[in-house]
Amino acid sequence: MAHSLSRRIGRVVLWIIVALLVLGLIGAGLAFWTVQRSFPKTEGTIDIPGLEHEVTVTRDAYGIPQITAESTHDLFLAQGFVQAQDRFWEMDFRRHVTSGRLSEMFGESQVSTDTFIRTLGWRKVAEKEVDALDDTSRAYYEAYADGVNAYLDTHSGADISLEYAVLGFQNPEYSPEPWTPADSVAWLKAMAWDLRSNLEQEIDRAILSTSMSSSQIATLYPEYPYDIHPTIVSEPSVQSAAPHDTQGTDAVADNAATDAIAPQLAQLSELLRGMPTLLGDAGSDIGSNSWVVSGDHTATGKPLLANDPHLGPVMPSVWYQMGLHCKSVSEQCPFDVSGYTFSGLPGVIIGHNDSIAWGFTNLGPDVADLYIEKIDTQEGTYRLDGEDVPLDVRTETISVAGGDDVEITVRSTERGPLVSGLTGDYTTIANDAANTIELSEGESLGVSLQWTALTPGNTASAVFAMNEARDWDSFREAAKLFDVPSQNLIFADTEGNIGYQAPGLVPVRKTGDGTTPLPGWTSENGWSGYVDFEKLPSTYNPPQGYIVTANNAAVGPDYPVFITKDWDAGYRAERITERLTDLIDSGDPLTTQDMSDIQADNHNAIAEVLVPYLLEATPSEHTLQARALLAEWDYSDDVDSAASAYFNIVWKNLLEDVFAPKLPDTQAPEGSARWFQIVTNLLPLSQSAWWADDDVSTRDEALARAMDAAWDEAVDLMGDDPSAWTWGDLHTLTVRNASLGESGIGLIEQLFNRGPYAVGGGSSVVNANGWSASQGYEVNWVPSMRQVIDLSDFDASTWINLTGASGHAYHPHYVDQAPLWADHKTLPWAFTSDARADAAEHTLTLAPASEK
Repeated sequence: MAHSLSRRIGRVVLWIIVALLVLGLIGAGLAFWTVQRSFPKTEGTIDIPGLEHEVTVTRDAYGIPQITAESTHDLFLAQGFVQAQDRFWEMDFRRHVTSGRLSEMFGESQVSTDTFIRTLGWRKVAEKEVDALDDTSRAYYEAYADGVNAYLDTHSGADISLEYAVLGFQNPEYSPEPWTPADSVAWLKAMAWDLRSNLEQEIDRAILSTSMSSSQIATLYPEYPYDIHPTIVSEPSVQSAAPHDTQGTDAVADNAATDAIAPQLAQLSELLRGMPTLLGDAGSDIGSNSWVVSGDHTATGKPLLANDPHLGPVMPSVWYQMGLHCKSVSEQCPFDVSGYTFSGLPGVIIGHNDSIAWGFTNLGPDVADLYIEKIDTQEGTYRLDGEDVPLDVRTETISVAGGDDVEITVRSTERGPLVSGLTGDYTTIANDAANTIELSEGESLGVSLQWTALTPGNTASAVFAMNEARDWDSFREAAKLFDVPSQNLIFADTEGNIGYQAPGLVPVRKTGDGTTPLPGWTSENGWSGYVDFEKLPSTYNPPQGYIVTANNAAVGPDYPVFITKDWDAGYRAERITERLTDLIDSGDPLTTQDMSDIQADNHNAIAEVLVPYLLEATPSEHTLQARALLAEWDYSDDVDSAASAYFNIVWKNLLEDVFAPKLPDTQAPEGSARWFQIVTNLLPLSQSAWWADDDVSTRDEALARAMDAAWDEAVDLMGDDPSAWTWGDLHTLTVRNASLGESGIGLIEQLFNRGPYAVGGGSSVVNANGWSASQGYEVNWVPSMRQVIDLSDFDASTWINLTGASGHAYHPHYVDQAPLWADHKTLPWAFTSDARADAAEHTLTLAPASEK
């Protein structure tokens, strides 16, 4: 699990409880001072070395900063300073993750995490990207780093954040080092990793292939339902390429190799699921909603753009709201932009400037492939086309707080690093490997990873280009630079245009479709390059007057270039499209409130399909009063719905009883989009073997058993009066600190975590407060923010964040937006200079430090 990082840290710092209790005995005054000493100064003047002119930082009632500067240098220097004021612990923790240096902070418990990330080489790629930056972009990153370091020059330890006081009990020698541009750029590698699409599915399919037939695997991984769910682009926009050949080669070798390597793949699967996910634990359904509507359908005659990225809930929120404004917009200082930033990264990631607005959802192309390699570790070679090719070998030293340094060896083929053998002993292959795979003396099998983000790219510059874009053409030029992660980009401008562009590095495969590992010992397998940008899906001012992206298939099955076979199944996209078309057909012009209402939609698509079958099945007599809740239900996962509570317990039990026993432990059904498809496809088959086990033989018997089990569980959880049940009783969100928030130590968790909040919504629901049926009903991915942008009047736009602007526990803005977010409320989004001035509650001046 992604939270294993926090648990391991928690075990290391168990004795911190004693130290904190001592603090408590010293007196409430000292504890209060310890907590508040890091709160940022937001009024008056602070002298900052390196500034050229005064910079104004206003903050509204929710602490959201708006920065106004006379030069780009001062603008990004101030951004670095202000983000460090509010979020430096988060920034410092992230850079230790992305560089494989967590052990320096938390000790030997983090060595395996550091080993894996160093094997991937995120930091090394980031450093190469910094070296390749154009002069202008590099200057922005350097100014940003100067601003962070100006803050660090006058703050240390608990003056920076409360977490440093906690860490100091375990690791008193730790002190943050200066910030560098590579610290910022490395975050883009973490973002790409968490949005890497189907790597786990590739492993899972390979493991299943050792015990299941191809038809069984096809049932578990159904094709995208093109006949009932929409694609983003309805017509191919390129016609020049031939349909992609997705046939694999050397199938016998492929199957035999997969059988032999299955133990390593299973261990790799466990390792991947245990990695820290800086965008949060979002399971296989990590995703987002976005849509844009042209002025033909709106009350203002100008476009409306909505976006709500679905990520794991972390404290503080992964997003940081901010405005970056040149005092006088010009060629020399071109920024007048506002939106959602990442702490530690200059620029605005999602939002708008004074001419255009944009949003992101995950395109989800297959950008990572595994290869089964023949390795001779003693000789330091791997087999390719009958030759022994030297592995690229490097050693790295991991510094361990409170322990000895650990030296690791990283081995790579020309495709990428070897990711097997990182934990445990993987040198023993299945006993029959020698009979099925021809191995030379000294050879064993390993697994290498090829991933687009391990090639230095241009995303670090794309952020600024997008912030400066003025129209569709310049927006697409910025999108060309957005290499990884590949996203669905939606666009609108003040002239009334709307558009969609898929950017990014999408591999062109010589063979195969990326769904299972292929033999690496032949150059017939692998990548021949990347899809040309002009052949990626795109549309501009489509005739229907709206564009919807929700991780659904971007294009139809006949599109001439291959992107992936593992699209999200499209339930959210279908519902959003349905809501939009209903509103448009009604003749009432759409408003920002209509967009927010759609973001709050709780319709449960699998319930609409499954409930009629449940009403026909025959559970035990005592279960009928619960089943009666379903008869009049509108299939909406509302927070106060008793029917939703019962149905979701039924859903969990159905997956748990029918499907989980037939699958490996690592592949327990999570219960969202893919499982909606699987069960929908099986429901018409009353006698399918998938329903049967030792206790039941038909679909109706399996459904009745699930309803009975759900009754027992519901009574245990909520009492025996169904009318008093609510979905919010079960479906709660606790927002946990990404580093210390799931330590297992109650006192530490109380310091940094917040919640629980009762919420509606669910998995593959537009209001995507997702939960995993394999874990329980607690929310583990969410709409991490919500924005609705009005292109007729940017000041009429709305936004909300999951938590708050501050990363300081107990600060007034640590979690002040969370209750509003949970209730689907939003905040006014001041953009123009007059609106910012009216909204300002605090004004801070950053002044050039006087020469001494």
